[in-house]
Amino acid sequence: MALFVDVVSITVKAGDGGNGCVSFHREKYVQTGGPDGGDGGRGGDVHFVATDRMHTLMDFRFKRKFFAENGSDGMANRRTGKSGQSVVIEVPVGTVVKEKESGRVLLDMHEAGVEKTLLRGGNGGFGNQRFATPTRQAPQFAKPGEKKKPVEVRLELKSIADVGLVGFPNVGKSTILSVVTAARPKIANYHFTTLQPNLGIVKFHEYSFVLADIPGLVEGASEGVGLGHDFLRHVERTRMLVHVLDISGSEGRDPLEDYDAILRELEAYGDLKNRPMLIAANKLDLPGAQENLERLREKLKGTGLEIFPVSAASGKGFEPLLYRIVEMLDTLPPAEPFYEEEIAADDRDVGFAIEKYEGAFVLTGGSIERLLNSVNFENEDSLNYFHRTLRKWGVIDQLREAGAKEGDQVLIGDMEFDFVD
Repeated sequence: MALFVDVVSITVKAGDGGNGCVSFHREKYVQTGGPDGGDGGRGGDVHFVATDRMHTLMDFRFKRKFFAENGSDGMANRRTGKSGQSVVIEVPVGTVVKEKESGRVLLDMHEAGVEKTLLRGGNGGFGNQRFATPTRQAPQFAKPGEKKKPVEVRLELKSIADVGLVGFPNVGKSTILSVVTAARPKIANYHFTTLQPNLGIVKFHEYSFVLADIPGLVEGASEGVGLGHDFLRHVERTRMLVHVLDISGSEGRDPLEDYDAILRELEAYGDLKNRPMLIAANKLDLPGAQENLERLREKLKGTGLEIFPVSAASGKGFEPLLYRIVEMLDTLPPAEPFYEEEIAADDRDVGFAIEKYEGAFVLTGGSIERLLNSVNFENEDSLNYFHRTLRKWGVIDQLREAGAKEGDQVLIGDMEFDFVD
C-alpha cells in the first residue's frame, strides 16, 4: 500500500525581479547618444492548483523546494528583460496551505482545477533611461530588481467528505464503509487497521454523497495521543458525523463510556461536538448488544440524538440510517472553505524605524533597504536622488525629532553617513 502523507512542510520562493540596465546609445555618427538601458524582467509567481489526480502529499517528501525563475536583467536599446517562469505546484483537493511560522491559512485548495496565487514575483528594476530628465541627461545608475525571500509553508490535507464516520478503533467503521459504498478498505480485527482516511461514494436511490471512514480516535487524541491530530483534521471538512459505537462491548469497553470519550475529544479539538450527528449502534448481532442499546437510549433520552441499530457484518439496518443522512444533508449548508489571509509582508513594508544605539542613529525598514540597493553612491546624480527621497519620505524630519544634529552618525545597513540638516 502506498504511504499516506497528509502533512508536509515545503519552501517556496517567488522569482526576483531583473536588474535595470545602465547603457547609452552607441551608433556610428552619433557621438552623444542618450541613455537607453532597459528595465529588468518581472520574477515568476508561485501558484497552487488543486487536482483530483492526487490523494496524498507523498510526492512532497522527495521535493521540498519550489522556486520560481528570476526575471532577466534589462538590456541596451531599451530592451526589457525576459520575465521569469512561474512555478505551479499541484496538490490534492482539500489541501490547506499554512504559513509555517504563524499557522495562518494562506490558501484553501478545496476545488479541483482551481489555481490560486500564493506569491507574486518581484518587479523588475528601472533602467537608466527612466531617470533621464532635462537637467540629468546621462544618468549613470539604474534600479535593481525587487528581491524575494523564501517562505516556509505547511501543507495539510483535510479530506473533502459530506459525512464522517468517527469512533474508537475496531468498532466497525471500515466495514460499514464497505457495506454502503463500493470502497474496499483494509479490514482486520486489530486496532488502527485504518491508517488513512478512506472515502467512498454512497448511492442511495437517486441521491449520492461522499462518506469518509476517519481512523479510530482514542482518549487524548485532541492532545496528540494515538493517531491524534494526524486524523482529527480530516473531520473538520465534514458536514455531519456518524458516531459508530460497538454496542456489544466486544472489545471489553463500555459503549456508553466510549460515546462520552469521543465527544470529549471532538469538543477539545474545536467545534466538532456541535456538528450534526447520528449514532450508529454497530455489532447488534453480538451478545450483550440489546442490553447496551437500551442503556444508550436511556442515556440519550431528551438530547434529540437519533440512534440507528445496525450490523455491518450482516449488512442489516442501514436503510433507515442512509435515509436519515440524506434528509439531513438536504438541509445542511455546504462545507465552508477556510478563511484565507495574506502572507506576512516580510520586507514589503513601506515604513521605517529609527533607533539610537551607542551614539549613532540606526535607520531600518524594507523601503529603506530597497532604496539603498537602488543607489550608485559613486554617481552624484544617484546620490542626490537618494537624499531627495529621504527628505520626501520624512526621514530627515524624523531623525531631527529623534535628536540627530549636524555631523551625527547615521547607519543604514552597512553604510555610514553624517547627518546633514
